[in-house]
Amino acid sequence: MRTSPFHAPVSRRDTMKLGALTATGMAFGLSACAGADEGANEAAGNQANGTAASGPAPITKPIPSSGEQLPVIGLGTNQYSVETEEEMAQLQKVLETMADQGGKVIDTARAYGRSEEVIGDLLQRMGNRDDFFISTKTSIRGDFGEPDAEVQAAFDRLKVDVIDLLLIHNLHGTKELMPALVRAKEAGRVRYIGMSTSTDDQYEGQMAGMREYPLDFIQVDYSIANRTAADAIIPLAQERNMGVMVNVPFGGRRDAQTTTFGRVAGKPLPEWAADIDATSWAQVFLKYVVSHPGVTVAIPGTVQTRHIIDNQGAGRRRLPDAAKRAEMERYWDAL
Repeated sequence: MRTSPFHAPVSRRDTMKLGALTATGMAFGLSACAGADEGANEAAGNQANGTAASGPAPITKPIPSSGEQLPVIGLGTNQYSVETEEEMAQLQKVLETMADQGGKVIDTARAYGRSEEVIGDLLQRMGNRDDFFISTKTSIRGDFGEPDAEVQAAFDRLKVDVIDLLLIHNLHGTKELMPALVRAKEAGRVRYIGMSTSTDDQYEGQMAGMREYPLDFIQVDYSIANRTAADAIIPLAQERNMGVMVNVPFGGRRDAQTTTFGRVAGKPLPEWAADIDATSWAQVFLKYVVSHPGVTVAIPGTVQTRHIIDNQGAGRRRLPDAAKRAEMERYWDAL
């Protein structure tokens, strides 16, 4: 099922406050909290887990075209277009914390303002570029008459010699840009190539591109609140041996009443959350997404260290099996 187009969802803080009013003594004694969506909400929240150093190793899945293993929870950076040193220091702490947690995948895009540049600057400061898997996307504007220059711009902004994954952003300029992506991969400058979308009106075009081009990855919107991608796109990716990176894993950016946190505000975690080792609503939602057999990695966005800890916690211990996923869907649909 797919809900209507989304708008700014209820934040972690709102969910936590409402839960405190109606559900004191939640399951596991923890408040409901969640990471911000890729390109969506960001607010203060509750730290549900400790550091990962003393916990189990992150769950990984293989990239289908190579077998390379990636941790199943990454980071979206739509909100990383910052300017001040204070803001940069905060984001550096988020990246450092993610690395400490065993996280690896960072997704950005030309359309996210200064995000690529900020990520590049932070990687240089930290000196640990090889600890991360960097994904970015091409421009969504322009005539794309100089496709090789478009590709080079990503290297210049990220300040890296190799980009792990380069995606055509929401199908813009696919015909013009894809040959340049293929050339960059053949030259060893880009390790994997793909296409992205986040709206179902582009699904047919995305699937046409998946059939036409030698893609390693797709990026698509998918959540317990928005399951349309599981009908055709994700199965096609499985059929064609492509990795799937999930954006907006918390339901989207519009219509607060139909996004994940809006629907569970004030509700305690269900008893079955213990069966999948979920200690927050964010972990429930993320575990649902990455437990799909065709999903490789989800990229919830956040600028808070407490949220990166919570989100990364979803990529450990047990994930729901097919029967549990069906139970989760029934629970959600009945809300």
